[in-house]
Amino acid sequence: MKIVKIIALILLVGFVGIQFVPTDLNQSDTVPKTDFLLVNNTQENISALLQESCYDCHSNNTEYPWYNKVQPVAWFLEDHINEGKEELNFNEWDAYSNRRKNSKLKSIISQVKDDEMPLASYTLIHKDAKLSNSEKTLIIDYMKNLKETLK
Repeated sequence: MKIVKIIALILLVGFVGIQFVPTDLNQSDTVPKTDFLLVNNTQENISALLQESCYDCHSNNTEYPWYNKVQPVAWFLEDHINEGKEELNFNEWDAYSNRRKNSKLKSIISQVKDDEMPLASYTLIHKDAKLSNSEKTLIIDYMKNLKETLK
């Protein structure tokens, strides 16, 4: 029984200790001129959908939930956001070449159509980010039209 108490105390001290390890927050006060929504003069309804369902992981400004203050959750979120931004960063859209834009648009269309984005793990907690069939159609049609203008 004494060993169990020692292990529990070590785990508790470890858990409390990791709370002091900082993470880098993905927050910015400005929207760059290269932002997807600005560059493409995106309609309000499409803009709102993208901001609600995509921008937390695919931009330089994440709106963090309360549980981001708890480790190891904050590490998971930080890693997830960094991976998302590495794949696609809407804030850097205009810095991409037309070839890369075409590739990203094709990927967006495919992933939204196949329910791969937004991630199920994200929409589980962020219910407003889940896209209805009509919202998916709006985004897909918009991205297809945008893709045609890049050719």
